[in-house]
Amino acid sequence: MAIGNFDDTFRHKGLRRKLIDELRKKGIADERILCAFDRVPRHLFMDSSFVEMAYQDKAFPIAAGQTISQPYTVAFMTQLLNIKPHDKVLEVGTGSGYQAAILSELGAKVYSIERQKELYLSCQHLLKTLGYNPLFFFGDGYLGKPSYAPFDKVIVTAGAPSVPPLLVEQLAVGGRMVIPIGSTSSQVMTTIDKLSSTEVTIREHGSFIFVPMLKGTTNK
Repeated sequence: MAIGNFDDTFRHKGLRRKLIDELRKKGIADERILCAFDRVPRHLFMDSSFVEMAYQDKAFPIAAGQTISQPYTVAFMTQLLNIKPHDKVLEVGTGSGYQAAILSELGAKVYSIERQKELYLSCQHLLKTLGYNPLFFFGDGYLGKPSYAPFDKVIVTAGAPSVPPLLVEQLAVGGRMVIPIGSTSSQVMTTIDKLSSTEVTIREHGSFIFVPMLKGTTNK
C-alpha cells in the first residue's frame, strides 16, 4: 500500500507482527487492540529519519517538541479504556495522531484536542489520508469540549499534575478516564470511573513518563 510519499510494505507488516508479539508478551491481552496495531502503520506517524525504528517498542520525538508514545503505553492505555463500538471518546493531546487511529480502529467516535497548531494541522491530513475521521479541535485540553459532552471515555496523553475537574464533569456516568498523574519527571497511570454525578472511583496502574500537560495554546 502506498500512502503519500510512504509505502506500507511487507517488511513493515512483518515488523508490526513482531511488535504485536512483544506487546502480547508484556501483557496486552485484548486481541481487538492487537489487531488494531496490526492495521495502523506506525511508521507513517513518525519523522522519516525514524522509519527504520518505528516498530521498536520505544517512544520517539515528533514535531513541536512532543513525542509519539511507546507502543506498549498506547496499548496499555487503550486496554484500560475498555473501548466499545460507538463509544464517544475525548482524546486530550492528538500529538502524532497514532492513538486516535488506534481508537478509531476499535470503532470509537474520537473527539481530539491539540494545543500545538503544527500538530493540529499535520495530523488531520495524515489521518484523513489513512481513512480515519476523528473530529479535531485546536484548543486547551484542560477545558475539554463541553459542547460535545458527555463522553463515554476520556484519554489524556500527557502528564497532568492533578485530575482536571472539567474533564471529570464531561465524563458520562458509567464512563472512564485514563490519565497519567504526577510530576514532570514521572506519573502514575490512573483510571477514574464515574459512578454518579458526585462519586468517582480512582485506581492506579503503575509509573510512566509523559511530556507535561500544558494549559493554553500555541500557534507555533
